[in-house]
Amino acid sequence: MTISKSDYMLFLRHPAWLWLKKHQPQRLPEADANLQDIFASGHQFEAYAEQLFLGAVKLGFAGYDQYLSLPEKTQALIDQHTPCILQGRLEVDGLTCIFDVLERVDEQTFNLIEIKSSTKAKNVHLYDLAFQSLILERLGWQVGEISVLHANKDYLRQGAIDPEQLCSRSEVTQEVKALLPQTKDLVELAKTVLKQPEPPSFSPSLVNMAGVKETNWLKEWLAIYLQELHPDLNKYNIYQLAGAKAEQLGKLEKQGIQLLADIPDELTLGTKQKLQIQTTRTAQPLINQLAVKDFLASLHYPLYFLDYETMTSVIPFFDGMRPYQDYPFQYSLHLLREPASKLEHFAYLHQDKSNPLPGLIAQLKQDLAEQGSILTWNMSYEKGCHQRLADFCPEKAEFFEQVNERIVDLMTVFKNLDFVDRDFMGSASLKNVLPVLVPELSYADLNVSDGMFARRLWTDTILLGKNKREKEAILQDLLDYCTLDTYGMVRILELLERVVEVEKAEGVEKMKKVESATHTPDM
Repeated sequence: MTISKSDYMLFLRHPAWLWLKKHQPQRLPEADANLQDIFASGHQFEAYAEQLFLGAVKLGFAGYDQYLSLPEKTQALIDQHTPCILQGRLEVDGLTCIFDVLERVDEQTFNLIEIKSSTKAKNVHLYDLAFQSLILERLGWQVGEISVLHANKDYLRQGAIDPEQLCSRSEVTQEVKALLPQTKDLVELAKTVLKQPEPPSFSPSLVNMAGVKETNWLKEWLAIYLQELHPDLNKYNIYQLAGAKAEQLGKLEKQGIQLLADIPDELTLGTKQKLQIQTTRTAQPLINQLAVKDFLASLHYPLYFLDYETMTSVIPFFDGMRPYQDYPFQYSLHLLREPASKLEHFAYLHQDKSNPLPGLIAQLKQDLAEQGSILTWNMSYEKGCHQRLADFCPEKAEFFEQVNERIVDLMTVFKNLDFVDRDFMGSASLKNVLPVLVPELSYADLNVSDGMFARRLWTDTILLGKNKREKEAILQDLLDYCTLDTYGMVRILELLERVVEVEKAEGVEKMKKVESATHTPDM
């Protein structure tokens, strides 16, 4: 059974991930739209990066038959001393991979270049390149310089895309060659796993045994583990432990511990983890009333509640933009002028293919007065948007600087653990907090329920001209989604105001049981 580069990278994530792909693929979820979006972004960048290799011969494939014939075609180009080959494939000893770029140095040596749409060479790329290097060496070739060709985060689009300026090249030869001994061992282990008639353990403790840095693999495997492999587990299982490491989960498994409430107190835990376990045991929230009261006292009317939806791309859409920087195309803004005043709502949603920033900036400046606190959820995001808007429109830099000075982060109450509920599942995300505190408000009821989907839907519909028949409905769905974010903040603030009024000798009742606020404005 042949192991490809992508197979090997799956094995590094978790041995069972590779085994399932080869033997029981029906047990794995299909690639979701977000993952497909990442692939599309990679192909988009690759098209520009390949332009840097003048005179290169590109192979690639459009179907399985062409894929099978690639090694023969690649070897033929090598035999012809082709200076540079793009998208060639080689195989040896049950291993195969498609090389982004093979640059001929001399009779026996090739430079190896991997094209990645990230803005830097990542640790995971080294393992990818080590697998490719191993194949070349086993075929009798020497590997010269090894590098990653990635996006230049400082590239500023002005006119047509300039591939030379868009791309940066990071040399990683020594780092990759240092991984070759480990790579040889891991490849043999992967072969052994694939030969087994039964899958290896699904335990999350086996995630990333190679120690690849800066990955999100544990979170990815836990999603598969809980949703596909063990969907019947108790809601408050140990795999919900906030910030848990694979090693930590392995220790709990060895002790036979399955539930958060059963995790022993003597185990080394972080503060967030301890409070999560405590609230799970008692089924009661923990609320620091003094801290909540101090937070509320820091607010100044009128109160604004602001949320953006943003576009981003490795290839900047418009002049004045940089790769992967978030630029807003939409905002929702709720306004409460006084504690008892009627809630007002303002919104902006860009609806044509032009650059959304000028129109959004003009409307925001009109909707925001010069006084009052501006509440956001995770303020670094909104502040970052304002900094980029100021960079794009320097004449409005003072306005955005003043706006940022007025921003208050509503998430602080939850991030600082001044309000902890077991059903937050250790997260301070609005998507986790809102359904617990205001259960009648649900993202599940919306056609657009997360920011990644909103971004992709707007880009496809507005910038790329897709979904023409559904355009009006999609625009309304986007408005509804962004509006819920800011209206949800309004409702959470109301409940925080009520909780400081509730005094009990031993804790406070769960907020979703608190009597509804007397002031319940329309969205």
